[in-house]
Amino acid sequence: MAKTSVVVRTQWLARKRAKRADVSGMPAPAALPRHELKQRSGLDLLREVVTGTLPAGPMNNTLDFFLAEIEPGRAVYEGNPRAEFFNLIGSVHGGWSAAILDSCVASAIHSVLPVGKGYTTVELKVNFVRAVTAECGPLRAEGKVINIGGRIGTAEGRLTDSAGRLYAHATTTCLFFDMSERKRDRG
Repeated sequence: MAKTSVVVRTQWLARKRAKRADVSGMPAPAALPRHELKQRSGLDLLREVVTGTLPAGPMNNTLDFFLAEIEPGRAVYEGNPRAEFFNLIGSVHGGWSAAILDSCVASAIHSVLPVGKGYTTVELKVNFVRAVTAECGPLRAEGKVINIGGRIGTAEGRLTDSAGRLYAHATTTCLFFDMSERKRDRG
């Protein structure tokens, strides 16, 4: 039996408030010097976000979702789209669903990268199967690694509600790079 929407929303808000309280006033991860970023594995960095040692990126606050769970090869984000993300026909703009799915699949890949390795997304494919509406309540995006190679990794993700109904699913391909490589001048 599915939880009532009031209970689900109340539990989600409590988790969200706890996450925000842990990181209020902290600098965004982008403020971390590159030499500090390259000294942590992807899993260690993401665990610090989950525990509140590090804040999530500003995008998470803007789009009202957060990293709820992380383990090697798996990441879970939770979110509840606000009214300003709705379009004229009464459903949430697909960009919100794509963003939370992008976060979960990329974080799943990031969670298996060793110290000194970074990644960038080279492809994201999202399939929308059901409209996200105000009645959906908080949603959960779970990403899982499909394959990790020497330079490329792939992952898949699912966006579901508390009853397990699927709203969208995605796949991603990410390219790995050495964090010690200097950015090339593009001037």
